[in-house]
Order: sequence, then C-alpha cells, then structure tokens
Amino acid sequence: MSFSGATPEGAPGDHPLLHGLDPAQREAVTTQGQPLCILAGAGSGKTRVLTRRIAYRAATGALLPSHVLALTFTRRAATELNRRLVTVGVRDQVAAGTFHATAWAQLRGLWADRDERAPTLLDQKVRVLHALLPRRGSGEVAPADVAGEIEWAKARMVGPDAYATAVVAAGRRPLLPAGVIASIYARYEDEKRRRRLVDFDDLVILCAEALETDAGFAAAQRWRFRHLFVDEFQDVNPAQHRLVEGWRGGRPDLCVVGDPDQAIYAWNGADPSYLTGFSARLEGATVVNLDSNYRSSPQILAVANAVLDTRRAPGALDLRPTLAAGAVPDVVAFPTDADEAAGVARALRRHHGAGRPWAEQAVLARTRAQLVIFEEALRAVGVPCRLRGAVSFLARPEVAEVVADLRRRPPGSPLAAAIADVRLAARAADPSGADASAGGDAEMADAEAVSDTVVETGATGAGPGAAAERQASLQELVRMMGEQLALDPRAPVAGFLTWLTAALRGDNPDGSGDAVTLSTFHAAKGLEWPVVFLTGLEQGLVPVGRATTPEARAEERRLLYVALTRAQRELHCSWAERRRFGAHTMARSASPWLATVEAVVDSLAGSASTAAAGPDWREHLDRSRAHVRGLTDGPRSRGDSARTRGGSGTRTRAAGCVEVGERADPAMLAALRSWRAGAARAAGVPAFVVLHDATLAVVAEARPGDRHALLALPGVGPVKAERYGEALLAVVANAGAA
Repeated sequence: MSFSGATPEGAPGDHPLLHGLDPAQREAVTTQGQPLCILAGAGSGKTRVLTRRIAYRAATGALLPSHVLALTFTRRAATELNRRLVTVGVRDQVAAGTFHATAWAQLRGLWADRDERAPTLLDQKVRVLHALLPRRGSGEVAPADVAGEIEWAKARMVGPDAYATAVVAAGRRPLLPAGVIASIYARYEDEKRRRRLVDFDDLVILCAEALETDAGFAAAQRWRFRHLFVDEFQDVNPAQHRLVEGWRGGRPDLCVVGDPDQAIYAWNGADPSYLTGFSARLEGATVVNLDSNYRSSPQILAVANAVLDTRRAPGALDLRPTLAAGAVPDVVAFPTDADEAAGVARALRRHHGAGRPWAEQAVLARTRAQLVIFEEALRAVGVPCRLRGAVSFLARPEVAEVVADLRRRPPGSPLAAAIADVRLAARAADPSGADASAGGDAEMADAEAVSDTVVETGATGAGPGAAAERQASLQELVRMMGEQLALDPRAPVAGFLTWLTAALRGDNPDGSGDAVTLSTFHAAKGLEWPVVFLTGLEQGLVPVGRATTPEARAEERRLLYVALTRAQRELHCSWAERRRFGAHTMARSASPWLATVEAVVDSLAGSASTAAAGPDWREHLDRSRAHVRGLTDGPRSRGDSARTRGGSGTRTRAAGCVEVGERADPAMLAALRSWRAGAARAAGVPAFVVLHDATLAVVAEARPGDRHALLALPGVGPVKAERYGEALLAVVANAGAA
C-alpha cells in the first residue's frame, strides 16, 4: 500500500513525527512494507515507534484513525497508547483495547443486531467450578487449579473431548488425572450453557467463530477496522491469533510489535512462533529490527545480554547500549531471607534522598509469596511501598459510587448520555473547582497523564492531593467510556459495565503515593525504574523448581532477562543462603545463572577504573560479553551441556569446560580447585560463588605473579582480588614451584 497525500515538510525525513528517531525507528515508522513485523528489544522505544507509525500514516493520508484497531494485553497499555497518540496530534479516537474487551464489544453489537439477549459475562471461573469439583480426602481440590487447566486448554482451542490427549502430548502434569479434569471441563461448559454464561476465554473464541461464519458481521468489522496493530505479539496464543486472522481477513495491513527475548507466557498458552515465524508465514512480510536500548546503562545491558547469550530465542536481538557508563551491578549473598529483606530495606533508605523519590526504586522477586517479607521489612523501617495488584480500580469509593449509579439506570440507557453525568461527578470530586476536561488540549493531556498515574498507582484516600486523585479516577472512568464508544457507538450503559470488567482483566493497579514498588518478575514487564533490587536469585526460584523441561527453563531464563532490563541506572542482585518456607527453614543455593552474572560483574569491576564513556566503553563491553559466552552457567546436573557461539558456528561442549584457559596446567588447576573448595566451605557458600571454573582456568594459564597481573585477568575484579588475591597468588606460586 502506498502513501497518499504529501507531508507538510516535504521529504519524509523532514516530517516532524520523525524527529528524534534513530535510523531503525524511522524505517519502522515510514516503511510501506506490509504485513510488517517490528522486532523491538527491551528499552528500544517500541511504544514510541508504534504511536509514531499510526500518526505518520494518518498524517500522510495512508489511514484514517477511526479505522484503526490497536490490540494490547492490558488496559494500561491501551491507555498509554491513546495518550501518546494525542500528544503526537492524533485527535480522533483510535480503537485501542485488549483482545477480551474488544471481542466483547463486537459480540454485543452482533447479538443486538440479531435481537438476541447477550449472555452474562462470568468474571471468575471458580464461581461455577466450585460445585463441580470432586472431594478428595477431607479437603477439596482448589478450583483455581482446574480453572488454570481449562484456560490452558481454551488458549489452544482444545475442547473437553481432546483435553486428555493434548495434556499427554504437551507433557503436562495436572494435579488431577487428565480424564477427571476433562469431565469437569465438560460439565463446566454444560453449566455455562444452561445458565447463559460466557467466560473471558469464550469471548475470543466466539468472536473468531463469528468472523469465520457470519459474512455480514465479518464484512462490517473489516470495514470498520482496516488497519490492525498488535502489541507484544510474542504473547499471542492460538485463540488470539485466530481472532487476529479473522479481523485481518487476508488483507496485508497488519503491523505487529514484539520481542522473542521477552516471551514469558508460554505457560499461559502464548506461542512466540507467531512472532519469530512471521515472515515465513506471511508472504511479502517486512521485518524491521530495533536493537538500540535507550533505557539501561551499558553495565546493566552487559549482564542482561550475557544471561541470554547461551540460550538465545530464534530471531532474538543483541541489544546495543546508547547511554553513558553507569554503576557496576553487584551480587550479594545474605545469611537468611530475613537478612536479605532487612539489607534491601537499608539500601532503599540509603538511595532515597533529595531529588530521588521512593518511586524510583523497585524490589522484584520471582514469586508473589517472596514479596511478603519485603513488605513487612520496609514498613517496619518506615519505607513506603506498594505491592502491584493490591488495589482494585473499581474498589475506589468514588468509582464504586458512580458505577453503582450506572447500574441503577434503566436497561438500554445510552452510554453517550451517561458520560456527561460522569464528567459532572468528576468536577464535583475536586472542591477547588478545577476541571481538567474544560481546558485546552495541553490541559487535557496533563489531566490524562495524572489519570494514568492514578490508575497505575491506585492512589486513593485523604491527604494532600486526594481531591485531585479522586477527580483523576473519574476522568479515567470517562475515558474508558469513550474507549467503549469507539469500539461500539451504540453501546448501552449495561454493555459498558460488562465491558469494563473485561477491559480491566489482567491489570494490576498499585498502592498510593510516592512509594517503592514491590513486584514479581512477570508483573514488572513493561515497566522500568532507575534503581532495581533483584532478590531471591536462588535455585528453585530462578529458575522456578517446576521448570523441568528445556523449554520451561529457557522461558525462565528469558524471565530473568526481563527482570534485569527493568533497571535503568543501578542493579542490585541478591540471594539468601537459608530461606523460610512455612514452618521450615531450608538451606539454599545460588541460582545457576548467577555465575554468569558474577562473571560480567567481576569483569566490569576490574575495568571500571580505566573504562570511559563512549565507543571505547562499548568495545570493552563487547569483549566482556564475548568472553562470558565461553563461561559455564554454574552448577548443572550431570550430563547437562552448555552452548556457545563462535566464529565457526554453534557447537556443544560439556558443562564446566571453557574456551579460555584450555592450556592451563592440570596440576595448577587442581591446586586452585582444592583451595577454592576450602574457601567455599569456610564461607558456607557454593564453590562457584568464590570463583567459577572459567576464572580458575584463566588464572592457571596466566600464572599471575602480583596483584596487578591478577587484576588484569578477565573475571577477577577488585572485590575478588581484595578478598582472595593474596591466597590465590600464594597457590599459584606454590603450585608453580612444585
């Protein structure tokens, strides 16, 4: 499809919408290639590129915003997309929303056209499943576990009859026998039909089926939404992909954005091959790579890239740093999980100060249960914190009151008329008389930014700014009503209220005010903070114990990469040697991937005094990362292997073997390993925490004679040299004299 119209500035490169973009970003915004796949690495500006592409195509006459459908995985992402479109001049409402909310809006329109009564949306499967589950012993099987199995099946479009076969084929191990779950699944579907209920998974499948079987419905939707944009395409599952194809109808006007290195939802049905195989699947597709990172310091990127270097996803990007050199990340081992929480709390207080709000810091952990001890430790020392997912937007008093009023309206009341009443309620929420909606474009943009902040922080209650926060909450509700009207102009109030439930599905509003964020790795995706504490980096948590297959472990590795790339300026990693689980305290070992992290940290620390910002620093990082590709991942089970890439291609080597130090004297290496074993026992830590095999091999080969020579070796930084340097040099001298 060629662009029509002329740009106001003449040549495409002069267009204001292209200002500030790097060459790859410009290509992604301006290319006429369709279908288009934008592979956007962490911090590469994907949302900026997505909004600029929509705005640029609108400005050049290639599309009308009212015919755009932009699909996201959270309402927060849809809100941010619309807000940014306003700031770049797209004033017409683009239809942006989640798969579930968009499908629900379209299905309600279809049922209205057919004069059919819409079914009731079931917000939680457990409401129906609880009565269907078998008793086992004195207790019950958790309904949430069975709900998870049903969701897994529906994401793959597997019905009750095929569930047992699919589970065996996938190597999945549900808590109940597959046949039992298949029976519950079938009765669950029967009960929904009897009570005229649909769940969230049904919305995607029903809409896809309608597009495939109802020619009139399909034609109307494809006319309305001629230009499709899909964010986070690596997270699309088979059912959602079927729906995208139904909307597309074979047309080329499709733009997807994603990153295979951030594919972390396979357990929930996501299939990243739709992204990685995009060009092979769609004839004539164009692929643009965004591999410049504008978020994290080079040191943080060196660690993150190294974690993935041995297990790259197909089509993965090797992120290039653009920022100046920053602080070297660190790794700390604490005696217990309580010590870890207390230590992190102290560090958070040290980092907080003039000009550094609490909100610039985050504590991330693999599981939600790990965050409880941090919440307690932070509150005990007066550090304000918010736990993502702890507050519901609909539970805020001002929102609940308005929603209750909307529910009391007569059936069929038009949503468009109700918006005016909610706007009045928003004005009344601020006694000062401020009315964000009454101002000009700049004031509206500011009000929307405040509203975004409230939605993502869950700010409520009394105190300074409470009135403005209440008003912002209601302004957010107004905007959501506008989103529904963009999807369904005839929507009644009742339809909006059920759409609202679908739109909020999966969002995780936070606590209030200026506070440190506590979040799981998964919930942190899409967010960033100047200072990040990565905690609980232990075997059994990172990777999580249930990740037993190569595919699951690869996803866990990508999840760690996602967590690492949330950090902008500072990154602090930690683990505990003993951790309490319920009434029991258990000895722990460091994550096997911490060896790679420590290798990079040692290398960075050893050269930090001589490294300078700019090209020289980036060349040093390239050398460091190339060295790390040859390092072992740390402790592995017997027979496990590591993969490394060299000039001759990809090859396999046994765990523990290294490319550097292969000429090391065996006797020298044995002496060094014996010393390391004693040092590890004395410190009560795994041997690789003292020094990993690769570093020992380098020392054995180089035979340093003094501290200066020791510091010149890769993998030996000032911290290691200070702690073990004298002993290491003594071992080298004694073994060399033998």
